[in-house]
Amino acid sequence: MSGENEWRRAAVVVLGDIGRSPRMQYHALSLATQAHLEVDIVAYGGSDPHVAVKEHKSIHIHEMRQWPSNPRSLPKILRPLLLIFKPLVQFFMLLWYLCVKIPAPDVFIVQNPPSVPTLVAVKLASWIRRSAFVIDWHNFGYTLLALSLGRNSRFVALYHWIEKQFGKMANGSLCVTRAMQHELAQNWGISATVLYDQPPEFFRPASLEEKHKLFCGIDKSLRTPYSLQDCLSNEVLTTGDDNPNVTLFTTQTHTDISLKWNRPALIVSSTSWTPDEDFSILLEAALMYDRRVSALLNEDDLKREDVFWQEIKGGKQYPRLLFIITGKGPEKEKYEQKIAKLNLKRVAFRTMWLEPEDYPLLLGSADLGVCLHTSSSGLDLPMKVVDMFGCGLPVCAVSYSCINELVEVDKNGLLFSSSSELADQFMMLFKGFPGECDELKLLKQGVLASRSSVNWATEWEANAKPLISKVIFENSS
Repeated sequence: MSGENEWRRAAVVVLGDIGRSPRMQYHALSLATQAHLEVDIVAYGGSDPHVAVKEHKSIHIHEMRQWPSNPRSLPKILRPLLLIFKPLVQFFMLLWYLCVKIPAPDVFIVQNPPSVPTLVAVKLASWIRRSAFVIDWHNFGYTLLALSLGRNSRFVALYHWIEKQFGKMANGSLCVTRAMQHELAQNWGISATVLYDQPPEFFRPASLEEKHKLFCGIDKSLRTPYSLQDCLSNEVLTTGDDNPNVTLFTTQTHTDISLKWNRPALIVSSTSWTPDEDFSILLEAALMYDRRVSALLNEDDLKREDVFWQEIKGGKQYPRLLFIITGKGPEKEKYEQKIAKLNLKRVAFRTMWLEPEDYPLLLGSADLGVCLHTSSSGLDLPMKVVDMFGCGLPVCAVSYSCINELVEVDKNGLLFSSSSELADQFMMLFKGFPGECDELKLLKQGVLASRSSVNWATEWEANAKPLISKVIFENSS
């Protein structure tokens, strides 16, 4: 950054859990390592950020007190008051941190959404502290609010007005897609620079040794079903595997590690367990795969239990599927209860929350990623797919308006619009797994070929760094 010895500080502002805000963590790392600035992160705690952020000597994390969850005992007639009271409390807390608790920065970089009260508080703080003010548009806050209140709500209209007016007051803007850039220019009067999400260097394919170490660490939880038994828990019954060097996927003999020929196919999906991601699509697709394979192979439910499970473990053209679902959110328990009631023969589900350092290893060890993200605005892209591509993992993703800016069909992934279509893709991609699934191998090759051409550091250097340098210079003139 020009004048980098002169400009000393940046503040990264997130009205959310910093551990679940990867893009803002990457901003902080780039500001510290590429722009050589001291960086203050103002955010909520809850989940640990990546160790590279926590341990960087130039990054200082300031955790605000989290707003308590809405009490269920609160009468419905009083709940609309929370829409006013909660932003007021957050507004004054933000002001206290941005104007008192941290040193005066040369630039504030704020995540949007949420827009209220974040944009208002940061704009006021930037005026008080004579700092530049940059918005990183991940989505539109008013469209997220409309999911719960409806597009015709007066609160949504007010939210939209505030978001637009204060968005126009920023010294500069970044956004995540060209479709969003066009929308901001045409209908908001805001000029934004596109900064595509890219994975940092710690998102990469895992080595065989790393896979084995990860699987050893989570093997016990993978063999514990939600219901009485499933195709993974029964592997213990039929083989008696209790060797700590043998996992569901790998075997270690002395120093030699190998992948099992009859291992399950590992599919990973990350979700916030919220209503805007319809997890039932994945459940239905898994159930369809289970039933279709059973019908194709004329499997007889009346066979002796141990023989039946052993045959399923053997593969017979179509493998067992293990879905690992990561993330935290309000609907997690509801779907775990649904999973427990499913009568699945060759499909198993596990949910877990991984440490930031283990999540890339899981993606780098998987065979396929599934993304259920549907944008409230139709203009943002799922960060989880970016992470999957960084780890060399092909993706099946829900189709919507601008997803093709990220997922190229038949090159690095596939798109689906229904559970039946997703089940078809599972049948096609995993037939003959692990040795003969050519379609899956081609997609993986496509991901690996494209991931080498660009990364977060180069994208940030080319697009974000010049904008931030410019707004700091203009603000100081």
